[in-house]
Amino acid sequence: MDFLSFLDFKITDLIDILLVATLLYYIYKLVRGTVAINIFIGIVLVWGFWKLTELLEMKMISSVIGGFMQVGLIALIIVFQQEIRKFLLMIGSTNFANKRKFIKHFKFLKQEVTTIGTDVDSLVSACDKMSSSKTGAIIIIKRSNSLDFVKSSGDKMSIKITQPIIESIFYKNSPLHDGAAVIEGNYIVATRVILPVSNERNIPLRFGLRHRAAVGITEKTDSLAIVVSEETGMITYIKNGEFVLYNDLTELSSMIKEDLM
Repeated sequence: MDFLSFLDFKITDLIDILLVATLLYYIYKLVRGTVAINIFIGIVLVWGFWKLTELLEMKMISSVIGGFMQVGLIALIIVFQQEIRKFLLMIGSTNFANKRKFIKHFKFLKQEVTTIGTDVDSLVSACDKMSSSKTGAIIIIKRSNSLDFVKSSGDKMSIKITQPIIESIFYKNSPLHDGAAVIEGNYIVATRVILPVSNERNIPLRFGLRHRAAVGITEKTDSLAIVVSEETGMITYIKNGEFVLYNDLTELSSMIKEDLM
């Protein structure tokens, strides 16, 4: 029977199912906790019903739903604009084989690879000092994506990273303490930077605008963010729009160094 032809299961069908399941899982991770999750679930249900009508050869209802799905594609791109951007950024920023180590094999790119690395130990030590004094701070570390669109909102700098410099920037009476500091390589390149604030609903209420801004910039770029809470002194590490847990500052320093490789 043609109706039972789908039982002719092949290895390619299994791979197809696994790929679709993986894709749906990552899309779900991107939209969970947002208003878009309800739209996503609705689309999955409509799509499932459409495929069921095709399987049962209900041609009229199948053509109606199929037409709706095709026309609705443009609307979906508008509705999921931020999520699509984040998904493409996630794919483009994936480091399967450590790109920089691969590039080192090419001599003509030697100048680009030999850039000075970030002094993570001084950075973490400064955060530890600011934590003990409950000095609020938000530090953004550039990776591959450009941060020019946020750097332009602050004051341009070119200061080599040291522990005293970072502490002086975020000192409560300093004119530079309000806003974020942006780090590229081993230099602070901008201060008093205004960052986009995340609209994620699953961020705990105990976190304020600093943390929302850190989540926002790490959602839109592959940068890393370190936040020191002015209320509790807690040091928070944020990557890819998510809070990263660590046991102590030694582990935090190691994690940042690994993420910057």
